[in-house]
Amino acid sequence: MGHMTAISTLNPSKYFEQISPDAIRIKGHRIGIEHILRYHLQGYQPQEIAKEYPGLSIEKIYASITFYLANKEELDLYLQRRRARDLEAYEEWATAPSATIKRLRIVREEQAKYQ
Repeated sequence: MGHMTAISTLNPSKYFEQISPDAIRIKGHRIGIEHILRYHLQGYQPQEIAKEYPGLSIEKIYASITFYLANKEELDLYLQRRRARDLEAYEEWATAPSATIKRLRIVREEQAKYQ
């Protein structure tokens, strides 16, 4: 987990994989810790989060929240960086759509002419 410190009762490497400085995944899943934490920060209880991610154990959800609480300052910065990256990626997608999206838009426009 790089420079982050965890409480002694939680072994971060058991629950998380740090793919890059801005990509922390739940071990064994493609789910980023930011997804769990966004729900948590919106007031969802762990059991409610589990309903959103049925393939994720309640243990890993609690581990994510515990890790956040133990490293709040660093993970708040991580979440800010992730939000900025997500927004940047969305803006890039919206302004420079893929060839498939361009074709779909053309088809929609053509269909709209006949309706």
